[in-house]
Amino acid sequence: MESVLFQPLVDALASGQPTAVVDAANLFNAADLAEFIEQNIEGETGRALFKGLPIALRAKVLGYTNPDTQLLLTETTPLAELALLTTEMPSDDRVDFFNLLEEPRQKQLIKKLDQEDQEDLTALLAYPEGTAGALMSTDYAVFESGITASKAIDILRKTAENKETIYQSYVIDEDQVLIGVVSLRRLIIAKPDTVIDSLLATGLVTTHTNTSQDDVARLIAKYDLLALPVVDDHNRLAGIITYDDAMDVIEAEATEDIHKGGTVSNLDSGITLASPFSLYRSRIQWLVILVFANIFTGAGIAHFEEIIGAHLALLFFMPLLVASAGNAGAQSATLVVRGIATGDVVNRDWLRLFNKELLVATALGLSMALTVWVVGIFRTEMVIATIVAITMIAVVLAGGLIGILLPLLLNRMGIDPAAASIPLITTIADVSGVLIYFSIATLILGA
Repeated sequence: MESVLFQPLVDALASGQPTAVVDAANLFNAADLAEFIEQNIEGETGRALFKGLPIALRAKVLGYTNPDTQLLLTETTPLAELALLTTEMPSDDRVDFFNLLEEPRQKQLIKKLDQEDQEDLTALLAYPEGTAGALMSTDYAVFESGITASKAIDILRKTAENKETIYQSYVIDEDQVLIGVVSLRRLIIAKPDTVIDSLLATGLVTTHTNTSQDDVARLIAKYDLLALPVVDDHNRLAGIITYDDAMDVIEAEATEDIHKGGTVSNLDSGITLASPFSLYRSRIQWLVILVFANIFTGAGIAHFEEIIGAHLALLFFMPLLVASAGNAGAQSATLVVRGIATGDVVNRDWLRLFNKELLVATALGLSMALTVWVVGIFRTEMVIATIVAITMIAVVLAGGLIGILLPLLLNRMGIDPAAASIPLITTIADVSGVLIYFSIATLILGA
């Protein structure tokens, strides 16, 4: 959003009048207010706006900011005020914020919360990070089995303000066991004395508290759900996960995979807020590893020093061939890693993918070989052009197969296949390309 659109906020803050700040803030969505605050967090403007907001709006805005900003905004907040702020936050955002705090601050804060919020927070904190239990919210609309539609609507009218969503409500029995889900639409159009049990949707989709957040996001995307109910070992309703939380998971996972694909370790914050040391630390490890890996490329060239000295024209085509091998490997690896991430590819598919890549890479290699052969006959003698063309087929085939098999192998070993990053694949393909190229040259030229 262009900064000029935030001018009402800037003007209100400059006036120094609290009511003007609140009036200006009410012109914007909470997500937009969070954006303004993050853009101005280094100065006093962002903090001043945050402190000038009503506590309920402040809690909502805080949920839209990144973790580093949340800590900066609340580091000097008095404990009693911080307790009010966390109480206003949705239960899932409250847990995420609480986990950011230092342990002494956590202990002080939890004592300031009322009994119900303490129990809710403690229960959610018990679930392992990355599971449905850690991601879910306990702010859901729930009815007991056997009540009428009119009674259900009365309950919603009284409690809707504090719920994540009321478009889907959950029906439980006396043991808290989930029976089904009823939509707001069906409640509204039903006759007032209709028992809600007869309005339940069929094909109820649920997930367990221990389900990974990746699988949760896939379920919500697969079934186009507004919210996914989460149950425990006894099928008791524990919470819900809304589609917006699933989108956050998908974005985080995609960011992590992109970082791994570029041999960059995870950053605790975005690049704009990350310190130079954090950026250095996230990149140096793989760069050093790849330096040593590339030594093998140099060793391969040194091994074929004699054939290279006798036919210097071979060197002209080496970068082209090595790059082609790496590019082919990068393409196939990208397809497989993404397929694994979306569930489209599983380990048992390796042979089918291998055979398919064998066919595709051969066709690609032949097409590229023809192109480079035409270039070769104008640049050098026929025999060198032929060697280059044959090598092109071989290195593209090798690169493609490496790109297919390495992610699947890592996945089978329990390692994130995104670790089969593009630089790693291309480095392996580079070494293979050099060895294949000069081995073929040696065989044909007889040197």
